[in-house]
Order: sequence, then C-alpha cells, then structure tokens
Amino acid sequence: MVKQNGIPGMRGGDHIGFTVPDLDQAVAFFRDVIGCEVFYPLGPFADPDGTWMADHLNVHPRAEIPRIRVLRCGHGVNLEIFEYSAPDQVRTGPKNSDVAGHHIAFYVDDMAAAVDYLRGTGVEILGAPTVMTEGPSAGETWVYFLAPWGMQLELVSYPDGKAYESDTDTRLWSAVSPAD
Repeated sequence: MVKQNGIPGMRGGDHIGFTVPDLDQAVAFFRDVIGCEVFYPLGPFADPDGTWMADHLNVHPRAEIPRIRVLRCGHGVNLEIFEYSAPDQVRTGPKNSDVAGHHIAFYVDDMAAAVDYLRGTGVEILGAPTVMTEGPSAGETWVYFLAPWGMQLELVSYPDGKAYESDTDTRLWSAVSPAD
C-alpha cells in the first residue's frame, strides 16, 4: 500500500474567508484601493431554530450571515468577505501574535510605488519596508499596512526571487510580466 501524503487531489488555495464589521466598507476598500474585482454575492445564511450554523461553521447556533461578497485580487486566491451577526460575536480582530492571528499578503512588482500609492490614499503603513538580506527569504521586501477596520495586510515583492528558490524549480512569482 502506498502512503498518501496530503489531501488527495489538492491543487492549491481557492479562497481566504474573513469577517468584517461593514461589508460595504470592506468591498469598497478592496475594490477601490487595493484593486480587486468584485465577483458575486452570497447569503443570507441562518438557521433560526436549529443547529446548522454551529454544526457546519462552528459559530453560535443563532449566528447569521446576512451577506457575503467574493472578490479576486489579481492572480491570487479569491477573498470571501463575510458580514456576520452573532450573540457572542467578538468585534475586535486578533493580532498576528494571537492564536488564529492572520494577515493577507499581496505581491507587488514595485514596492516603493505601491507604498507611495497606499500612503496617498490615507492607508496606515506600519513602519518602513523591510528588506531581507539573509536566510531563505533573502531578496524579499515586505511591509504591513492596515485596512480601515484594522485588519492586517501586507505587501511583498521579490522580483529576482528568494534565496530558497535556488534549490527548486518551483517559483511563486515569475520575473516575467503578466502581459508577456
């Protein structure tokens, strides 16, 4: 018997789902500032008498999802943005250091131009871009920034690749432009 490594048939990431306090604000931010394309709405979802929400989504049984929007940002995975209401809802997001803390990173070709653009739109940039010069991520530049509701996001760029890529033929991003 051959041992299976990983999920059979898994090809990669499909979407990242996250909850925001104001769906219209989030869609506008990701569309108008980040440059994502809005694809389609979903919802509402609720089970006023049963346990479907708890059984399937691990949330309070009376939780409701009035609206969801699905967006795509360039060539990456889709974003599935939820607007929830729940009796036990926590309205503050986790920090990266918290269990289940997270961020979404967007690859850019020109870090300086991207940071200048975000600053020009009033987006809060956290510190200056960090240039990695040692270790497996050498060649990468990154910087965190915040969505209007405080969600942590990141820009990354490594147009000449990362150091670890010298040991593999697999590349996350090609130096060839998307138009080529």
